[in-house]
Amino acid sequence: MEIEIHDKLGALAHPKRLDLFRLLMRRYPDSVPAGQIAEALDLKPNTTSTYLNALKAADLIEQSRHGTSLQYTAKLPAVRELFGGLLGECCQNRPDLCITRSGDPLMTSPDRVLNALFICTGNSARSIMAEAILNQESNGTIRAFSAGTAPSGSPNADVLELLRQKGYDTADLRSKSVEEFAAEGAPQMDFVFTVCDHAANEACPAWPGQPMSAHWGLADPVKAQGTDAQKNLAFQQAYGLLRNRITAFTSLPFETLDRISLQHKVDDIGRITE
Repeated sequence: MEIEIHDKLGALAHPKRLDLFRLLMRRYPDSVPAGQIAEALDLKPNTTSTYLNALKAADLIEQSRHGTSLQYTAKLPAVRELFGGLLGECCQNRPDLCITRSGDPLMTSPDRVLNALFICTGNSARSIMAEAILNQESNGTIRAFSAGTAPSGSPNADVLELLRQKGYDTADLRSKSVEEFAAEGAPQMDFVFTVCDHAANEACPAWPGQPMSAHWGLADPVKAQGTDAQKNLAFQQAYGLLRNRITAFTSLPFETLDRISLQHKVDDIGRITE
């Protein structure tokens, strides 16, 4: 049976189903376990399943199995088809309604300094490390910042010690709220990266300038269990993974990539696992 536009709009008409759909769009192209969706939206498992089935029946999301876990992803071609149908070829007569920046290069000048923001929940460990690493690795071509959706108040002491041991300047590192970067006069971001699943699942402020976003999730070293050596290893592994991703990021030819190609590149970097 052909799925009509009104079927898709009907599936999105319920506020909680719309919240679920938006969560999957924020996490695209990642797939998200049903349990994580339920936790993020404070839904009962059976309610989550009902909403997921409705969106799947409308062909807006797709399901995959990873071991024993069912995971869900936004179905981007169907979403594009929905909006294409809604706009109804408006671009042939009203290009002002359908302007896209997708083919534009991000770099408008070779001397332009890019801004990148790393977000996690507490802004005490992973995002703090990413800020320090990128500011050093970019050699001034990219300015890095970090923030939390529920900032802890101060960076983790073990993170600061690890960074100092590796030669990073930690004097200016502090725990900050994402609201600081959404306020008037804040630096305009070119990139916004989430480094924890919880922050990626939350609705963040609408950033001025439509920065490129990607999810670079990794395990929280602060939650590592075991001996002191095992906990220290967790911090070292988190640092190593972030440094490898950031090295790949700073090596990108920003001046030649259009926005679509660049988006694919930063998504791929988020899949680096070692």
